[in-house]
Amino acid sequence: MLKMNGMPKNLVIVESPAKARTIERFLGENYKVMSSYGHIRDLPKKGLNIDLEHDFEPKYEINVDKKKVVSQLRKESKNLDVFLASDEDREGEAIAWHLSQALKLDPTKVKRIVFHEITKTAIDEAIKNPRLIDLHLVDAQQARRVLDRLVGYELSPLLWKKVRTGLSAGRVQSVSVRLIVERERQIREFQPESSFKVSAIFIHNGETIPATLSTTLANNEATKTWLEATKNATFEVLSLDTKPSKRSPSAPFTTSTLQQEASRRLGFSVRQTMTTAQRLYEAGKITYMRTDSTTLSGLAIGSIGDYIKKEFGANYHKTRQFKTKNQSAQEAHEAIRPTDVRTKEINGENSENRLYDLIWRRSVASQMSEANIDRTQLDISISNQKEVFIAKGEILVFDGFMKVYGGTKDDVILPKLAKGDNLELSELNAKQQFSRPPARYGEASLVKKLEELGIGRPSTYAPTISTIQTRGYVEKTDLEGEKRNIEVLYLKNGSINAQIEEETTGADRNKLIPTPIAEVTTDFLKKYFSNIVDYDFTAKVEGEFDEIAAGKRKWNQMIGEFYHDFHPLIEKTEEVSRHEVSQAKLVGNDPKTDKPIYARFGRYGPMLQRGETTEENKPEFAPMPQGASIETVTLDQALVMFQLPRVVGKTKDGNEILANIGRFGPYIKINDVSVSIKGFDPHHITEEEARELYEAKLKKDAEKHIKDLAKGIKILNGPYGPYISNGKVNARIAKDRDPLTITQEEAEDLLAKAPTKKRKFRSRKAK
Repeated sequence: MLKMNGMPKNLVIVESPAKARTIERFLGENYKVMSSYGHIRDLPKKGLNIDLEHDFEPKYEINVDKKKVVSQLRKESKNLDVFLASDEDREGEAIAWHLSQALKLDPTKVKRIVFHEITKTAIDEAIKNPRLIDLHLVDAQQARRVLDRLVGYELSPLLWKKVRTGLSAGRVQSVSVRLIVERERQIREFQPESSFKVSAIFIHNGETIPATLSTTLANNEATKTWLEATKNATFEVLSLDTKPSKRSPSAPFTTSTLQQEASRRLGFSVRQTMTTAQRLYEAGKITYMRTDSTTLSGLAIGSIGDYIKKEFGANYHKTRQFKTKNQSAQEAHEAIRPTDVRTKEINGENSENRLYDLIWRRSVASQMSEANIDRTQLDISISNQKEVFIAKGEILVFDGFMKVYGGTKDDVILPKLAKGDNLELSELNAKQQFSRPPARYGEASLVKKLEELGIGRPSTYAPTISTIQTRGYVEKTDLEGEKRNIEVLYLKNGSINAQIEEETTGADRNKLIPTPIAEVTTDFLKKYFSNIVDYDFTAKVEGEFDEIAAGKRKWNQMIGEFYHDFHPLIEKTEEVSRHEVSQAKLVGNDPKTDKPIYARFGRYGPMLQRGETTEENKPEFAPMPQGASIETVTLDQALVMFQLPRVVGKTKDGNEILANIGRFGPYIKINDVSVSIKGFDPHHITEEEARELYEAKLKKDAEKHIKDLAKGIKILNGPYGPYISNGKVNARIAKDRDPLTITQEEAEDLLAKAPTKKRKFRSRKAK
């Protein structure tokens, strides 16, 4: 190492300022710690920037917002011994390599240090044992980046042309959307089946025994027949069986299990979990939070064991080493755990405290004894029926790991009984129940499914879920559910009574619901690019990245094989018409005109079309009824929508009022004035209601209006003060200027100089 009196001798470069501050406290005055603030180089946003003729060589450039950072790092690195200390995964390895390129350091010589926790011991150990940049890991990350750019750059513009502007496609994001779409269709097509669940309460020596019939009954008639036969039945204990049982703790957290448990216990989103965990890691509180591994280091197992024995006693301790189930785990990380098990609580923000507490409990519980439970099952015979009633009891004998991690329930204790004891029936009811469709995905359950399929990696889950929501493919929403009536039959005191109860079905919170555009896009990709959304193919690609990381395969060879099959599909699909992509569904024929009515996807979403598109005739269009979709809309619903626009009546001035539904919802139109009627049904809004809304609009416009000039120019009052408008361009008026004194010439000059609004999306052509 370099020796310079009175100055730092070494430069350690990490990814984040928070991490830099923590590490600098451990290293002392001989080390200067600086941050690269994440990635410093990437493929430019505009253009492909991949040389298709020369082994798919990417053309990286320094990010605009990182040029100053790179300049400072270059200046410092010239005179100091450099350690690259980015995160210990492929992404971190790539950051280290990009740093070596940008700072003109030899990647085959520069010192690379890694650590899975930010503690003095771990940092000192890493400094003593530097290694070189692992170029195989860099290649694996580079392969992912290049493949994702090729798919996004060539496929996204195609979606813009064939489906809708502003869409994007990607290996993991498109598969995630497909999962959500297919689950929603399973739910939509699900036909619930009804049955009756029979419950009873028995009495023995004054104590109650709740029990459930061993089978369900098929329907109302079968249930009534069964209850009639049971009126005069007697009941006795057929068997009583008590068995000791054990419950074992779960493995310490991986990235995905932390996301799932934080969602279940704390109500955190996947992104919130990862940002909070990142802060805990950078503050030195937990080990690295992106990991596939469930293993703990020997040192961690020892320190957790010592803590358990000291705090709870030796009988609560049991050493365990959990094997990682995921055979393609990227690197040899540990599971997520506290850096110091003796720190039971931290003094951070509320979300940090709660997540740390969860990680601490899970880690400690993993090294604790099983919980011992006595489970009792009581079978009760019915004298004139073949079925039996079953009563279950559970007593927690020893809490073990539950002492720390929870999960205990109140003991269910059955009274002391013996085989042959007679039981008195107190009451019996048969309640109608319905089979349930598959559950919708939430963020955490989607992560779990992706992990099961081998799709994506710990670092990709959170950004993928964020992307599919940002792009409008998926909405995270609460479902109110629907009310339905259920039958309940009671047998009490020898008579059968029936009543109807109401229950809510389908209510749920924070579920991922696909939008119509997600369904159209998924169908398009499945039809023309089946491998992009194929679960096995996407998992296979992840396996190929792993082979590259292990040095068993060349990254550009793998990309070449993919592109050889992928690019011809792009060229072929250019010829597909937009109408074919929209996959119009025939709803039925209009009985008055005999014209076919289609449900299809249009420029602004799902819509209805009446009539065929020919050179002689143009079809009519109507919006989709509220709550209906392309798959579910009926002919009756569609016919109602073609009754719009509807003449509601006239204004006080005698102008006709038309009600309709447009791109932004229901509205009324009087001459050239449109008024939103959100909250009203355009089929039923009355003339009086329409007049009131119209007059309120005129009053609001009058308050906004200041002055009229020639050529359609107006001076208006806006939320930020007076401004000039010609209907297309708006120009601000200086605060010290009286808007009433502005002349026609001044207004035209201000409008000419006003900046025009930029288009939100720009189409781009694939190379």
